[in-house]
Amino acid sequence: MTLEETLAKLKKLGSEKMRIQNKKAGADDNQFGVKMGDIRVIAKEIKTDNALAGSLWKTGNFDAMMLSLLIMTPKSVSADELEQMVKSVKSTHLADWLNNYIVKEHPDKESLRKKWMTSKERWTARAGWSLTSGRIAREPDGLDLEALLERIESEMPKAPPEVQWTMNSALAQIGIHFPALRKRAISIGEKLGVYRDYPVSKGCTSPFAPIWINEMVKRQGK
Repeated sequence: MTLEETLAKLKKLGSEKMRIQNKKAGADDNQFGVKMGDIRVIAKEIKTDNALAGSLWKTGNFDAMMLSLLIMTPKSVSADELEQMVKSVKSTHLADWLNNYIVKEHPDKESLRKKWMTSKERWTARAGWSLTSGRIAREPDGLDLEALLERIESEMPKAPPEVQWTMNSALAQIGIHFPALRKRAISIGEKLGVYRDYPVSKGCTSPFAPIWINEMVKRQGK
């Protein structure tokens, strides 16, 4: 499938309702408004095509960029190229797909994580904290968890909203997986109050760290 054919297919599937929804999540006007399910259907049809993926990403079109992440292999982009991709996102939805499908599977993810954890740029900082949150939950060896708690306590109140989200995730993961640090993690969450009044649908867990930690600990019987 050529770039032109792919863009034409995406455009045909767009709707005003989805465009409005995407804009609420931070996307700009360069989009068609395609449902995520339809984007996945197209991705299954294309399978893997790194050349097409690169061309789709460069369009700057939200739907095309989302599709590109589903047909791209992480090792097909260099660390420098990946950093530029992270910096070019314009919405948290796109940032999360980029992290889930490419960043956390990239061969250089650990060196990038360390670099991005000191970044002042919001999207790379968000990605760095997201990778750190994942390491806390799955591969914590070598991490200074107490130092991370200190950073969260001092930096999260003034961090950009995009970064606060993944910093808060790191805080919650420390509280969930490390009983010795649980009381402090909950205390930090209470003190900062980030997401205390966050609206949550029925049956979903609040992102407010103290509630999140206690709920997950209860479920896991820890």
